[in-house]
Amino acid sequence: MGAAGLLAATGGRRGRYAAVSGLASIALASSVVNLVLKPLGGRRRPDRALHRVPIARRVYMPRSTAFPSGHSAAAFAFAAGVADALPAAGMPLYAAATLVAYSRVHTGVHYPADAIVGSVVGAALAPLSTAVLDRWRAAAG
Repeated sequence: MGAAGLLAATGGRRGRYAAVSGLASIALASSVVNLVLKPLGGRRRPDRALHRVPIARRVYMPRSTAFPSGHSAAAFAFAAGVADALPAAGMPLYAAATLVAYSRVHTGVHYPADAIVGSVVGAALAPLSTAVLDRWRAAAG
C-alpha cells in the first residue's frame, strides 16, 4: 500500500495508473490464492522446531494452510502489475518481492515451494488484471 501511495503521489498520471494496476493485481492474486488454491493445497505449515528455525527469526505463524504463499503472490502480483504500466519501477519492485518471498521461508512459515509457486501465480495473474483494467479504462473513454 505504501509503494502504491508513493507511486500515485509522485508519479503523475502514469504513477497513478501503475498504482491502480498493482493494487488490482494484488486483489486478483490474493483472491485466487486464498479462496481457491490454499483450500485445494491443504499443506500444513512447516514445523519450525523440526526444521531448526531459530527463535529470533520466527514471526507469527498464520493459521491458514501453507501452499501457496499468499504474501509471495501479492508481492509479485504488485510488481508485475506496476511494471506493466511503469517499466522503470519493475526492477526495484521485483527485488522487493523476491525479499518478501525469501522472508516467508527464512521465518519458517513456508516451505520454499510455497513461496516459489506463490510468486509464479502472482506474476502470472497480473497481466490478466491489467488487461481487464485496460479494457475498462478504454470503455470509460
